[in-house]
Amino acid sequence: MTKTNNRTREFQKNNSLEEVLQRLSSSLSVCEGAYDVSSVSSCPIVFIIGAPRSGTTILMQWLSQLEGFAYPSNLLSRFYSAPFVGCLVQEMLCNPDCDYRSELIDVRPDGVKFESSAGKTLGALSPNEFWYWWRRFIPNIESRLLSAEEEALIDVTGFQRSYAAMQSIVNKPFATKGIILQYNMKKLLEVFPNALFLHTRRVDFYNIQSLLLTREKFHGDRNQWFSVKPPQYEKLVDLTPEQQVAGQVYLTNQSIEEQARQLPGANYLRVSHEEFCRSPKSVHGQLCDKLKLLGYEGLSEYQGAESFVVHNQNRLSEDETNRVKLAQEFISTEF
Repeated sequence: MTKTNNRTREFQKNNSLEEVLQRLSSSLSVCEGAYDVSSVSSCPIVFIIGAPRSGTTILMQWLSQLEGFAYPSNLLSRFYSAPFVGCLVQEMLCNPDCDYRSELIDVRPDGVKFESSAGKTLGALSPNEFWYWWRRFIPNIESRLLSAEEEALIDVTGFQRSYAAMQSIVNKPFATKGIILQYNMKKLLEVFPNALFLHTRRVDFYNIQSLLLTREKFHGDRNQWFSVKPPQYEKLVDLTPEQQVAGQVYLTNQSIEEQARQLPGANYLRVSHEEFCRSPKSVHGQLCDKLKLLGYEGLSEYQGAESFVVHNQNRLSEDETNRVKLAQEFISTEF
């Protein structure tokens, strides 16, 4: 039985920070309506989607390190109510072209760090999930399927104007995690017609293992649900932790791939996590091809990492491994 959503000390919210963010948001929200921009940006937006612990974070970190993409950093996320202002502040602090006689060199952040814990990255310029920004325009806090009535509540104009405002500063494809609306891809494509859904898939066993261990790390209890809720969530809540997680992975990927079959080919790219780690350059080439189909040809020649380590080692006991394999069989039969 799934329990309430308690967090271990490491992942508890910082109430002092939340208070400051709320005050900053209230002060800057008046800037939101002052953007002198078009309501829609034609520059593509890349949404990274997939089951939790499938490699979405390293994919996001990789894109944020490449010259050709903009992204929501930990610094920018503090300005979720006025990201146009946030982009300007980030340019002022972090862009060497805006330096004047090194007067702010002591506060200039380092670049992207390939470190994270349960999706949380380290460093001012490392990518952020940007959930506070998303939640300004959508009716859900959790990552779950929205009904047609809930889809109608999405602030499409506000969404588009805020993105266009950021684009007026960054002027390059924007990459961000999109899992909060990954069960409503068709609606998200209506909001952003030039969207590219980048779907990462990991070998199921290792994805399930990682989710089980993350439940324990994040909540201190494998019985507590972590992250996205697939459309069949209510049928999973009374199952064992192994069955829940196996279902979460299986049904999330099933939902995404069913939706993808209804989308134009230019708007979807499936990426194997293991193949990406072995050859990120080949994924970059596929990205370039998709973005060209969306009318964007501005990506430069690949200059990123040659490879990444694939962390696919069995960390479970023999009994735990057997329970996971039985859970996979159960889910594939039941669903």
